Amino acid sequence: MSTSSRFVPDAVVPRYRGARATIDPDRSRSWLGRARPIVLAHKAMFITSLACTATALLLQTAMPRVVMAGIDRALVARRASLTPFVVTLVILALVRAAVSFVSRYFLYRVAFEIEYDLRTIVYEHLTRLSFSFYDRVQSGQLISRANSDIRSVQMYLTFAPSILVQCLSAVFAFVMMLTIDVRLAIVAMITMPFVYLVGVAMRNRMFPISWVVQSRLAEVATIVDENVNGVRVVRSFAAERQQLRQLNRAARRVEWAYVRDVDIRARWAPVVENLPRLGMALILLYGGYLAVNRELTVGAIVAFNTYILLLQAPFRMLGQLMMMGQRASASAQRIYEILDEPPEIVERPGAVDLVDCRGQVDFAGVDFAYAGGPTVLDGFSVQVPPGQTVALVGRTGSGKSTVARLLARFYDVTAGAVRIDGHDVRDLTLASLRARVGVVLDEPFLFSVSIRDNIAFGRPDAALSEVEAAARAAGADEFIRDLPGGYDAVVGERGYTLSGGQRQRIAIARTLLVNPPILVLDDATSAIDVQVEQEIHGALRRLMEGRTTIIVAHRLSTISLADRVLLMEEGRLIADGTHAELLRTEPRYAQVLAQAEEHERQVRAAFEDSEGARAGADSPPQPDELEPIDIAVGGGAA
Repeated sequence: MSTSSRFVPDAVVPRYRGARATIDPDRSRSWLGRARPIVLAHKAMFITSLACTATALLLQTAMPRVVMAGIDRALVARRASLTPFVVTLVILALVRAAVSFVSRYFLYRVAFEIEYDLRTIVYEHLTRLSFSFYDRVQSGQLISRANSDIRSVQMYLTFAPSILVQCLSAVFAFVMMLTIDVRLAIVAMITMPFVYLVGVAMRNRMFPISWVVQSRLAEVATIVDENVNGVRVVRSFAAERQQLRQLNRAARRVEWAYVRDVDIRARWAPVVENLPRLGMALILLYGGYLAVNRELTVGAIVAFNTYILLLQAPFRMLGQLMMMGQRASASAQRIYEILDEPPEIVERPGAVDLVDCRGQVDFAGVDFAYAGGPTVLDGFSVQVPPGQTVALVGRTGSGKSTVARLLARFYDVTAGAVRIDGHDVRDLTLASLRARVGVVLDEPFLFSVSIRDNIAFGRPDAALSEVEAAARAAGADEFIRDLPGGYDAVVGERGYTLSGGQRQRIAIARTLLVNPPILVLDDATSAIDVQVEQEIHGALRRLMEGRTTIIVAHRLSTISLADRVLLMEEGRLIADGTHAELLRTEPRYAQVLAQAEEHERQVRAAFEDSEGARAGADSPPQPDELEPIDIAVGGGAA
């Protein structure tokens, strides 16, 4: 293998602007401290928005002073015309409208930019996490955190600074009140310390319930996601009412949390909002006394009344800010749980590209166990020369699919090493390794796009002629052309508008289009009838020339592709030789084949009986009373 040149991916590399910053990895910092780099990445627009907000507030606090002067000088004393005061108010209003527009425009620009950054950061991290992470985490939890939790954090990071700046209107109003009458200004602020104390008490009660709300919303999302994806299983067992009861229980739990949340708001928010109004009553009482004694003008009382109204809005927003903060804090912690999860499969420093791949595959003393599970492979060792056909034969659970997953480095071995062309797969870059090892899984996944786009997933720039050639090689071209729209037909969710066999053939074509030097078909023909399977094998024989291929299947017909057969049992290699040699010298191999032959005979009989009723179906029924025996085949030149 030559590593003198760099690996160039076949697929078109998508061009997009990544996040401008990332979350601070220091877990000892507060959630706001960790999110600060994202906010600072947009500081130019943010500062502009906040500066315009502050300017608008200054203009707003100047208006009552103009009104006071107009009342006292033009209406009461009649020493001046009212027109200059009206013109001044109009100018102040127009300027305030202009700066408010700029403020809101940049504020929402920042909001969408921060949301984009957060979604990009979370999704990019999800793409780096290992398969073991997805083995234990529910998809609904991830969907909830990548949507509603991100929105909660985005709302707070964007609007909290703006709300705090708007709270400066209380400071500006208090300063203006001091310039009018110090005594009345002090009376107006008597209630403010109590507002702070009530706000702190409300915040302490809001955080725990905010966490519960977000967590239980994720539970509902998980149930909905599983029922949508498993709708066929639910309906086949007539379990709709059972699932509805499960969703009802989860919804009731969310309802309780929301009611508790609203109860806390109902108890404390009115107090926060109405304490400033008590200050208004005190102003009217004391200010009226001063006016009666001619120590204060009527215009001053009107101005004070307006400033008290300006004081109410910030404190009302302050209560909202506290509730937003507790929800955002809970959501941020849930997001950080994902971002703090380290990927187990990472490239080592100095990893090299797998450029000129010959296809030499070596498993050297491999031990492996899934997280928290029993040993799957135990001292597994085998060498596969380039282009050689190797069949792994064994019962379900013997470790055949695990061999394929370790080869593509979906998981790392517990002990030993997996090598390609003499290089440990852990020393290779992941992109180049997985471009050279094509894997078709036993559960084919199709995207809700056209069939052409599904086949060209690994090579989006492939010509239609290349897509059609790959489909013909996989035995899919004929049924694709019979579909309305042909290759432009859009498949449904997960490809369920197609039969199981059709989905598997498209998945095989998708891998063949990439043309990897090492091909793994993990039980990829299990849902294809025998006649179509033979057609695919005929095409594969031509494509396997010079290619190392591993096919995991349960049918005896695939053994004919093998030059060499390896018998596996409980994760160990117990026999190695040709089909004829093992049949002659290894009783356990003969026993496995006999059971597999009986299994296949039952499958064919069941399929023939149901073929008329299931016209065009590619998925023969699997008899439940028989134990399925899996056979894995590696293919090269036949």
